[in-house]
Amino acid sequence: MSSRPIAGSAPSPLGEEFVPLPDPPEPEDMNNWRYFNSYGHGLHLIEHLGNQATTLVTSEVYLCPEPDSPQEGRFVPDLLVAFNVDPEVAVRRNGYVISDHGAPPDFVLEIGSSSTGRRDVTDKRTGYARLGVREYWRFDPSGGSYQGAPLAGDRLVDNAYEPIPVERIDGGIFQGYSAVLDLHLRWDHGQLGWYDPATGRHIL
Repeated sequence: MSSRPIAGSAPSPLGEEFVPLPDPPEPEDMNNWRYFNSYGHGLHLIEHLGNQATTLVTSEVYLCPEPDSPQEGRFVPDLLVAFNVDPEVAVRRNGYVISDHGAPPDFVLEIGSSSTGRRDVTDKRTGYARLGVREYWRFDPSGGSYQGAPLAGDRLVDNAYEPIPVERIDGGIFQGYSAVLDLHLRWDHGQLGWYDPATGRHIL
């Protein structure tokens, strides 16, 4: 059974007087585009997860505790999913500010690259746990040379991350189950896949 929150009332929109976050710096590589955005994963996830009025699926925007958080307290996830929020608040803020929504995002994923891989498994893992992100996943298109494993996930337990089991299935495919999304994530020869455990089929 999914642990995904039941859709409910989202927080009230921000007042008129607030300052949007700046755009994050340009990424040093295009892995996010190559392995996530170019395949339309975001749109398909939005459709699959349902209730677009209270579910946010976004990428490449700042995630931080407060609007005035210092730069070192900000992250720019390749994928962020949050339930029971008002997506328009994040649009107007130009990022996900935890104090705006009253809760951290439920799911974050980072796509590894030669420039980000080490930080994905060190600073970001520590930082996302500190922020209270329920699940943090890493996808390494190289098969492990960037992040140490083709696919890895962590679940927050007592304010610390515990690894989520990832198994190798037929044909050298790696798969792990996200209880937050109620989906299987797959590394399939360098491609990222999302599979419905109820049907065994890709959500596309």
